Amino acid sequence: MSVRPTILTGGRVLDPDSGHDGIADVVIGRQGRIKEVGPGLASQADDKWLVVDCAGKWVLPGLVDIHVHFREPGHEYKETIETGCRSAVAGGFTSVACMANTNPVNDTGAVTRFMVDRAMRTGLARVLPIGALSKGLKGEKLAEISDMVDEGAVAISDDGMPVMDAHLMRRGLEYSRIFDVPVSVHEEDSCLAHHGCMNEGPTATRLGLPGIPNAAEDVMVARDIELAALTGGHLHIAHISTAGAVRMVREAQARGLRVTAEAAPHHFMLTDEAVGAYDTHAKMAPPLRSAADRDAVLAGLADGTICAIATDHAPHPAQDKDVEFELAANGIVGLETAWGLTMQRVHDGTLTLMQAVQLLTSGPSECFRLETGTLRAGRPADVTIIDPQGAQTVVPSTLWSRSHNTPFAGWQLPTRVERTIFAGRTVFVWDGERGRVGTDAARYRTR
Repeated sequence: MSVRPTILTGGRVLDPDSGHDGIADVVIGRQGRIKEVGPGLASQADDKWLVVDCAGKWVLPGLVDIHVHFREPGHEYKETIETGCRSAVAGGFTSVACMANTNPVNDTGAVTRFMVDRAMRTGLARVLPIGALSKGLKGEKLAEISDMVDEGAVAISDDGMPVMDAHLMRRGLEYSRIFDVPVSVHEEDSCLAHHGCMNEGPTATRLGLPGIPNAAEDVMVARDIELAALTGGHLHIAHISTAGAVRMVREAQARGLRVTAEAAPHHFMLTDEAVGAYDTHAKMAPPLRSAADRDAVLAGLADGTICAIATDHAPHPAQDKDVEFELAANGIVGLETAWGLTMQRVHDGTLTLMQAVQLLTSGPSECFRLETGTLRAGRPADVTIIDPQGAQTVVPSTLWSRSHNTPFAGWQLPTRVERTIFAGRTVFVWDGERGRVGTDAARYRTR
């Protein structure tokens, strides 16, 4: 579909994939792809072009999240593909990879196709399904991996459910090599976790809650790294949370193994002390860990061991959180806070600005072999424009997600997403209050 040719003028273009960091113009062609990036291109525009003044702003590739839960089909009261996409573009994300724990489970090509079709009708963001590793997420038999990949699945995963059967994991990694897709794994030994509901440590002891030791994650990471060595498959560690796991991934990469990892903002911003007085908004899987684990995750992001920041966006309504801590659902929404939380780690000197952008764009795209996360000519015109002088106050009731479960309520986050462009069309603009979302969002700017 043809789009109006657009030029983004005078912004600071930050594109880690091409190494670009400087004032430049970005030209978007009628096919919704990047046409050219460079200085002095504004003269190309005539009165038929849309000209967006980006002076004083940062112009980035559209952000990429390789780990979200959009709940459709089956749990639309928590989130739908449309509401999830609205949340995504409000947070600057234009590509999101959706986990398979829907109802029915995304374990066949038919469910994968449904998700792709629904996203295309929504027209707000690029939704990339992740197919189940096992049928029904039961960890017994392989799902229809070939059919799901044919219909658009970009990875396979039983996320939310650990794969305890080592033989099944071996077969999944062998298939990942055949189809050249990663196996994204939720690393938790359910026997060691043993119905724990938060990190094992002093806070759990004080609260009288059953804890989950670091070893529950570490032993599974160790097992699967050896299976990756055996099979040559691509092992991707989802939401890495322990110092031991980060160390093992670093060592596996030094051995030349195809092992990658992602980290969620809550694991590099918070510790288990955030549970406080049984705050269920701080309940997640894997749990928030100790300060030493948080710092190890940050070190892994800074040195490149961890290739991506991924939100693990997990929406739940109030009735699933406003219960006893042990009974509460795991997870938080994260798409609309990820950029600002990452920028806090830039402001405190833990990450450089270019590292932060890479971890949210080209890093995850390269990990999952996507064509997004870059402003190179010919690639999709997915662009996120940031106001570096802006700020964001996290107000749960104003989030675009259907659910509002976040431990960051009231936080003041630096910078702000100003505009999100998907396939050459503006789908979000900041309007001074909450912002406007939709395929016609740009027209609100002049009202």
